[in-house]
Formats: sequence, C-alpha cells, structure tokens
Amino acid sequence: MATLLHLDSSVLPAGASTSRAVTEAFRKAWEDQHPGGTVIYRDLHTAPVPHISADAHTAGFADPATHTPEQAAAFAEREKLIVELEQADAILIGAPMYNFSIPSTLKAWLDNVILIGRTAMNEDSKAKGTPVTVVASRGGSYAPGTPREPFEYVQNYLTAVLADTLGLKLDFIVPELTMAPQNPAMSELIPLFEASRAKAFDDAAVKAKALAERLAA
Repeated sequence: MATLLHLDSSVLPAGASTSRAVTEAFRKAWEDQHPGGTVIYRDLHTAPVPHISADAHTAGFADPATHTPEQAAAFAEREKLIVELEQADAILIGAPMYNFSIPSTLKAWLDNVILIGRTAMNEDSKAKGTPVTVVASRGGSYAPGTPREPFEYVQNYLTAVLADTLGLKLDFIVPELTMAPQNPAMSELIPLFEASRAKAFDDAAVKAKALAERLAA
C-alpha cells in the first residue's frame, strides 16, 4: 500500500487557511481512492521541526562513528525527517506565500531533509522521482503577466529545491487572490478569487484520485 507524506505550514487554523483546506481536500480524495494506504502527517506550524543546527549540519557529512554526542542527537532528529521523505510514495505540501516566500517552518523542514549525497545530488536517492503536489496559496496574484510577477519566489524556489535538487516530480495547485474577500480594495477581484478557489479544489480531487490510482496499480 502507498504512503502519502502530508505537510501543512500555514499559521492559520483549519477553516481559515486556504492551503489547509485544499490539502485536506486532496488528502480526502486520496484516502477515498486508496483507503488501505498510509498517511504520515506533519503540521509544521503547530509542531515545528528544529531549525538546522551546526551539529545537525556537520553530522550529515561525517562518518557516524565519529559523531560527537551532540551531533548524534541532532542528526537523529534529522534522520527521522529524511526517512519519512524516503519512505513516501507521494508527498503533499501546503505552502502559503508569506512576504513573497514560504513559511520559515517549511524552510526548516527542507533544510533538514536536503542532504547532499543522500537525498540530493544522488542518482540513487530513494526519494528521486517521488511525486510531490504543492498547494501554493497566495493573497494576491503573481501569475505571468501580472504586475507582481517579479515577486513570485515560492514556485521558483520550490522548483529549485524539490525538483532540481531533490529530483522529485513536482506539480503545483495555485489558489490565488485569497485576500480579496477581506480587503475592500480587492473587492472587484472576488469573482476571480472564487474561480481560483473552485479550480484548486477541483484540481486537488482530480490529481489525488489519479495519483492514488496510479500508485495502486
């Protein structure tokens, strides 16, 4: 049976977060299609992983037999996250845009799981080729041709680390204009927000079902 690694990183709770709502829809469609599968869930906001330390970093490049007690303890936490990545058959990430980038909690997870020679820059990486779906929600629009296109660092950055560095098979779902219902200055954009949100939920259901079917075959 396939294993889905599901990460959320929004500071907002369920019901107030678009990224959480869409990842929840994806996960539900996955579980409906693949009820015998396993889901590993991490809420990186309510239970953040440690930011990478010098001990955790240097331990990744040293023979375990030479680790100091501090390195061994720090790397043990990092190892848990790496193994979860390696064991996943599919990955789902909620990545809302904060100040043009990803939440620091998600960056901390990435810093832990990116290990040169094991998960990165390694043709034999166990994670290579794993499908990853990222729900990249944002309050405005940073789509090609929009005024804020040059400020789109979420998809560009995650493409660099997830696809180019870790070798994962990356797909995005992008619900945008999520601030339109709350910001009077964006009120005329509410229909576009609603259309984007509806498409995100549709994409989540379709993509999750197709992925579960493919992995179960």
